[in-house]
Amino acid sequence: MNIKSLQNEKYHVENNAKMVPFAGYNMPMWYSSIADEHNCVREKVGIFDVSHMGEFFVSGEMAKDFLQMVTTNDINKLTKGKVQYSSILNRSGGIIDDLLVYDMGENKYMLVVNASNMEKDFNWLNDNNNLDVKIKNNSDDYSLFAVQGPEADKVCSKVFNEELTNIKYYTFIEKQTNDFGNVIISATGYTGAGGFELYVKNEFAESLWNNIILNGNEFKIQPIGLGARDTLRLEMGFCLHGNDIDDSINPIEAELDWICKKEINFIGKEIVDRDRSNKPSKTLIGFELIEKGIPRKGYKIFNKEKELVGEVTSGSISPYTKKAIGMGYISYNENTISEKIYIEIRSKKVEAQIVKRPFI
Repeated sequence: MNIKSLQNEKYHVENNAKMVPFAGYNMPMWYSSIADEHNCVREKVGIFDVSHMGEFFVSGEMAKDFLQMVTTNDINKLTKGKVQYSSILNRSGGIIDDLLVYDMGENKYMLVVNASNMEKDFNWLNDNNNLDVKIKNNSDDYSLFAVQGPEADKVCSKVFNEELTNIKYYTFIEKQTNDFGNVIISATGYTGAGGFELYVKNEFAESLWNNIILNGNEFKIQPIGLGARDTLRLEMGFCLHGNDIDDSINPIEAELDWICKKEINFIGKEIVDRDRSNKPSKTLIGFELIEKGIPRKGYKIFNKEKELVGEVTSGSISPYTKKAIGMGYISYNENTISEKIYIEIRSKKVEAQIVKRPFI
């Protein structure tokens, strides 16, 4: 498998990033430490290079109808400049991918998909394209930077010489600039810390990155790796495809029924409606360890009678709260907030309790 380089790989290497192959790209995992970078985003501002993410453009007279069929949320709720979190399901109701849908206006939409699922998503969309819409994979043309944290709006406002606080959560603007070309400035992110995601053509990527770092220095900006991105999303209880959701798990099991609209006739709807009415056999929970330990993906979950009831899908020490937290699937009937459970860590059953998400 050929590993692609990011436009800014030189910066990452020069700044001592731990580079690892991920989803076909050489990606920065961390620069200083995961905990330090995590808390920088929670307390100040950080910048992530997440250019491995996929960007598809769907256009044509029937684009809205097509997306209404292949995604689970209500495309009719979108207007130009709005963003929607949604999912693509297979015919068994399993989550092929979770994604963002951008309404670009004039029957054109941008889909932002997970890097690991890019080829699978693109093939699925084309295989189900019976409405003659155009589907283009422009992922190799774009870089994506996430500027996240309480100071992110100040940094980005300086970079673009424009007050950006009026860009509401899950909306975006397209800004034509002299230095960076056309940039999509989106009030979205995977951290729960606020900020923007910036889509820029590759030829302007290095210039934009350096400008953000330069303007962010007074706010103590740091580059942030994928390691902290994972702990930040876990603190918020956000699902990660391949861990907490996958092709075998449906949105009701994953507590994502809110992105599956009852009135929409999307692919996989029959399974979603069945589990919505009859209750699923398992459900996604958040938990917090009471005893010492670190939960990891694949660890077994036991109920208070120490009967096997499920499995951990994500887990870590929260750098912000210092608590050991995680998510996992357990039998639906075992899901009671504050209920005692046990996580098996190195053959020892470690006491934990079910808690609400987010964890902070």
